[in-house]
Amino acid sequence: MKIVKLVIIFLISRCITVLAQTTPANGYVLLKPDRVFDGKEMHANWQVLVKGKRIETAGEPSAITIPNGTSVIELKGTTLMPGMIEGHSHLFLHPYNETRWNDQVLTESRAERTARAVLHAKATLMAGFTTVRDLGTEGAGYDDAGLKAAINKGVIPGPRMLIATRAIVATGSYGPKSNVTEAVLPTGAEAADGYEGLTRVIRSQIGYGADVIKLYADYRWGANGTAAPTFTVDELKTAVAVAGSSGRQVVVHSGTEEGMRRAITAGVSTIEHGDGGTPELFKLMKAKGIALCPTLAATESISTYKGWKKGIDAEPEVMKHKHQIFTDALKAGVTILMGGDVGVFTHGDNAKEMLLMAEYGMKNIDVLRSATSINAAVFELKDLGNIKAGYLADLVAVEGNPVEALKAVKDVRLVMKDGVVYLQK
Repeated sequence: MKIVKLVIIFLISRCITVLAQTTPANGYVLLKPDRVFDGKEMHANWQVLVKGKRIETAGEPSAITIPNGTSVIELKGTTLMPGMIEGHSHLFLHPYNETRWNDQVLTESRAERTARAVLHAKATLMAGFTTVRDLGTEGAGYDDAGLKAAINKGVIPGPRMLIATRAIVATGSYGPKSNVTEAVLPTGAEAADGYEGLTRVIRSQIGYGADVIKLYADYRWGANGTAAPTFTVDELKTAVAVAGSSGRQVVVHSGTEEGMRRAITAGVSTIEHGDGGTPELFKLMKAKGIALCPTLAATESISTYKGWKKGIDAEPEVMKHKHQIFTDALKAGVTILMGGDVGVFTHGDNAKEMLLMAEYGMKNIDVLRSATSINAAVFELKDLGNIKAGYLADLVAVEGNPVEALKAVKDVRLVMKDGVVYLQK
């Protein structure tokens, strides 16, 4: 009897998926939630009409003309919002408490890592994140370009991807490393130095499909393994100029004050982590329009992997420091992105970062803006992140009202991408 029940459940789930993805004859779908968050503001009693891949109109029911034959999706009790945008992911990594970063790079085959990435992509989409900025394959070469192509062709389900391919580090700064000098190990990123080296590698990565160029402005290669700057200001300026000539942004990993200062001076687009931030540096970031992606969830996750028990143990210094820099960035008015460095923690739990942003002092509605319209604006995704006529129909319905209780973003009822429903509960 138990087997029969399982078979029935499987068949029902398959039917739901097929019905959800069937496009009505006239191409129109009307979504009827209790409320709509349009990427900036919440609107009670709004509805959204979708035609094909795009939003036809959104607003009060009286303002929407519904064509004959339109398919209707009732979403009682939900908030409809733009598909969320993950600002810092690594689909080719999995949590470090499962396998250490070094061992993932050194001992997992490219085939295994790609197989995992396929599963991670699906989990991300089903969690309501219809776009990701994936900031490096960490030793898996240009396999993110292949993953992106497979998603775009409909071979596998997954989010839209902005990819950084291999990312770039200064020679000798990154891992994995070995005390055996004769050993030739795979590395987590591509090394480049100086004007000629950076120019060649940046153009090569662009040629292989990079949407953004990521550099590590500092890393743990200082005395006794401390974090220290890697690239000079001139090298970072070279990266910004070369990438910018092709219309691409430069984003930097930075955890030191000097690394951040150099990145800000060079005019990068975003700073990831920002652990070296000071009120002075955040003031400079605000003045130059450089956004911060704080990756709170990665810091908390690593602390838990080391044995810290949230709510029981005293907050470790690294968490107190993260809290302080987030507060300082908020006070300075820096544009704050939603990006958790997912891959350090479980794919599909992307919203963990959003809950921490609120816990650290950001208003719920501002967290929602960061995950939708703000990320879209900073990443130059001109027809995403908002619910407006003409925008792509990447939409997510969550149970309840996330402005009142942000945890609602983890209770996803519907996921639509390009007008196709991938999840409906």
